Amino acid sequence: MELTTLRHFRAIARAGHMTRAAETAGVSQPALSAMLKKLEAELGAELFHRTPRGVELTEAGRIFLEHAEDALRAADLARQAVRELAGLERGEVRLGGGATASAYLLPSVVRAFRKQHDGVRFYVREAGSRAIADSVRSGELDMGVVTLPLPHRVDTDLLMMPLAADELRLLVPEGHRLDGAAEFGWHDLEGEPVVSYEAGSAVRTMIDNSAYSAGVELNVAMELRAIDAIVHNVRAGIGVGFVSKFALKKGEGARCKDGALLRELALVRRSDRIPSPAAHAFERQLVDALRAR
Repeated sequence: MELTTLRHFRAIARAGHMTRAAETAGVSQPALSAMLKKLEAELGAELFHRTPRGVELTEAGRIFLEHAEDALRAADLARQAVRELAGLERGEVRLGGGATASAYLLPSVVRAFRKQHDGVRFYVREAGSRAIADSVRSGELDMGVVTLPLPHRVDTDLLMMPLAADELRLLVPEGHRLDGAAEFGWHDLEGEPVVSYEAGSAVRTMIDNSAYSAGVELNVAMELRAIDAIVHNVRAGIGVGFVSKFALKKGEGARCKDGALLRELALVRRSDRIPSPAAHAFERQLVDALRAR
């Protein structure tokens, strides 16, 4: 049963007259009469008494009108909800990223977006690139910021958009022999305790591989997930550590003179799904903001 039929039935009930109802509904009287006849046949009951002055609801008609009103109200609410969603008056964006993205890249973009669309809610998950990619693939997240290349093939179902180039820089405790140095070499770190990232993470793998290529095996004294925790433990004198340039002040941290520790950050989302209006708008703003950094 179509909503148009319910609206026409309601127009007849309110007008109490077929001609006036046809004028209100914007259809011809014969078309309205045919619609009513078809509806009554479908329901197996007469909905109106025909009188010389017009029409009056039968008992079946009164019951049907109550349910028709409920259905039309629900449809109007649903239509309004979709319009609000499309107009970004409401909605939800589920996104994820590693420690750098979650703490230093996403917050400013989310803040700017919510200034324009404060009805949109955000769910942000902080995890490694592999976990974020898997969550995007499963549909748990709308999108994620990951380090490329991902540790396993995902290009068959994930769309990847480059966002920004990042560089890892060395932090050392105050008074360390490399304190204030603009550069370091891997052999400078032989035997040094290192406060590093979790084993198996994309950033940890990049650091370890770069050191190994220079013939140095790092002495990892502590493994952490959060960048702030790495910074605090370096400053506490536990060891040296590597931090994204996005988490540092200008000129802070030493660059690797044996080859810059560079990584590419990318946005990933399912290639076979249409993003919600809120997710689509945020994606555009995120890409523009990070590519401009």
